[in-house]
Amino acid sequence: MSKAQNNQLYLNPPASLLRKILKFCYFIPLVLVLACGTDKKEKTNQEESAKAKTEQTETTNNSSKTILAFGDSITAGYGLADTADAFPGVLQQKIDALNLNYTVINSGLSGETTAGGKSRIAWVLNQDIDIFLLELGANDGLRGVPLSETRANLQAIIDIVQEKSPETTIILAGMELPPNMGQDYTTEFKQLYADLAKKNDLEFIPFILKDVGGIAALNQSDGIHPTAEGHKILANTVWEVLEPVLKK
Repeated sequence: MSKAQNNQLYLNPPASLLRKILKFCYFIPLVLVLACGTDKKEKTNQEESAKAKTEQTETTNNSSKTILAFGDSITAGYGLADTADAFPGVLQQKIDALNLNYTVINSGLSGETTAGGKSRIAWVLNQDIDIFLLELGANDGLRGVPLSETRANLQAIIDIVQEKSPETTIILAGMELPPNMGQDYTTEFKQLYADLAKKNDLEFIPFILKDVGGIAALNQSDGIHPTAEGHKILANTVWEVLEPVLKK
């Protein structure tokens, strides 16, 4: 083919050759678009996956298990200048010092009896509870409530918690009464806590006011409610039973 013919072919290519060139030109952008789209999709998927993992980690870190202290004025911290000094607050300090992922909720109510606790327990259980600390009965004893009634009310509270949340660990705090309530009454009152703990296979604190009850320097002027210093000792008594539960 002469040089003139080559120049003519270059300047005026056949229609079939033009179609092939155009087809190839269309194909190249399509490949690029698909390639970019695939890369973009993969990048998006990776970003979404990383975001999901981050959110899951944050949720896990932010989720905290709950310890509910359900009791009377002892739990509520009656007479203290700052209720954070009551034993539930001291327990929270111990937990935070060990970086354990638990939040202590103080659900103490001054003057509460076992009957009162039974009436409000359903409302309290509207939240997820991992550990339930039951501290009630002292006001029953001081009022001379029949022991059969106190026992029945405490059992009802235990039953409601176990039915509502079978996985919840229940810790029963025992109580003792001053001797002026009568030997038979005070002896049976103390024993009913041990009986309930054994019957229901509960974690048990024999006497929550151990080393505090009856000691004037550790109680307020009424001789019944612990001072802030008394609550620290009380918290240590609870901690002896609670700590092993937390570390299980």
